[in-house]
Amino acid sequence: MVLSKRFSKDISSMLPSVEEAKDAEEEESSQTVLGGIASRPPSRPLPNLSRGSVDSRTIPRSARIKPDFEEQEDDKSVEVQDAKEQSQVESLDKSSENQFVSSKGKEEDWDTELEDEEVKESYDSTGKAKYLSVCQFFGVVPVSYYLRHIQDSVLVMRHHGLGLKAVKALALSLMTNTSIVSLDLSDNWLEGDGAAAIADMLKENCYISEIHLSDNRLGLKGAIALSHMLVENTTLRKINLSGNEFDDQTAPYLSGALINNQKLESVDFSHNLFGDRSGEILKTAIAENTGMLELNLSWNCFRGKGAIAVAKGLGANIFLRVLDLSYNGFGNNGATALGEALKINNVLEELNISNNRISLQGAVRFALCLKENKNLKALQMSRNPMKSEGCFAILKSIQANPGAAIESLEFCDIVVNKEFDDLYSAMKETMPNLSIKHGGNADLFKRSITKIHST
Repeated sequence: MVLSKRFSKDISSMLPSVEEAKDAEEEESSQTVLGGIASRPPSRPLPNLSRGSVDSRTIPRSARIKPDFEEQEDDKSVEVQDAKEQSQVESLDKSSENQFVSSKGKEEDWDTELEDEEVKESYDSTGKAKYLSVCQFFGVVPVSYYLRHIQDSVLVMRHHGLGLKAVKALALSLMTNTSIVSLDLSDNWLEGDGAAAIADMLKENCYISEIHLSDNRLGLKGAIALSHMLVENTTLRKINLSGNEFDDQTAPYLSGALINNQKLESVDFSHNLFGDRSGEILKTAIAENTGMLELNLSWNCFRGKGAIAVAKGLGANIFLRVLDLSYNGFGNNGATALGEALKINNVLEELNISNNRISLQGAVRFALCLKENKNLKALQMSRNPMKSEGCFAILKSIQANPGAAIESLEFCDIVVNKEFDDLYSAMKETMPNLSIKHGGNADLFKRSITKIHST
């Protein structure tokens, strides 16, 4: 069949060339060698799906099996990529760690402040939690009265019979208490060990300014512990150590404490066993202390030399305002020494020398010295065997002193006569503020008796 030239040209343009056929055959052979699926000649359009499959399924052409060397290269590239990613992760971790450390270093102060705030918020200012835990540790029953009044400013726990363990628990809780400023533990049988526990507490507590430890049998051990505490403590202003069996052995420790502590304003050593030796030791403390305003040495055993030593200490002191020496044994010599001290001391305002075995002779000597004192406001000389004449001598010396500041005189249990009453009545005009207490008028008593008999 003869075809026209035009038709042959069209067919030749549509049929593949010899070179294209060869390239297609080489590609097909290489794919068969590599285990791939043979493709159609390039002269035919390539469908998206290939029919060269098994099990009558069509397989996408992109799912051809890769050669082994391509898989190895892909594995290597994956490993390289993983290594790069890992190195990047490590660098990020290091940088983030450095940033965390630096930020932590910058925020250390903030953390500390937060911790301090937490500590302040959790601070137990009453010591209640600590008291309960310590009571559990010592195996003692917590004192309900203490728990109820633990936030009061004044805590009075007299006659509770606390004992050593209960006192230790109380002392440990009071170390952190900030509300109690006055503490009264009188008559609780603390003894020396209990006093040591209270002394350790007062070394730490800076809020308690007044403490009463009377009638606790503190003895020498308690005196030593409290004297060491008084050297360190600067908060206490008033201390009551009455009735604790302090004697001449304890005097050096207590005297040293009074010399070194200039903050105490009121000291009570009454109802103890201080004798003449103690008087000579306490003389230095009385003379050199510059902070004490009130001193109670009543109900001790100052006689003879001890009484004279205490009087000399008073003469050298220029700060003491109130002194109680009642119920000792000063006698006439002690009264004379006190009179000489009042000549020099123009600071003392109240003096109590009741029941000191001062007779008429001692009262007259004391009265002669009283003429020169211009500061004493209250004088108590009750229950001394000086009779009405001794009281009259005291009143006469006050009348003869133009600068006398006496406002109160007490001669309780001493019966006076009409002469004393007349003098007192005359002095009311010049000293209207003067108040006198005495044991009554013997003349008035006699008059009442005569009237009864006459009727």
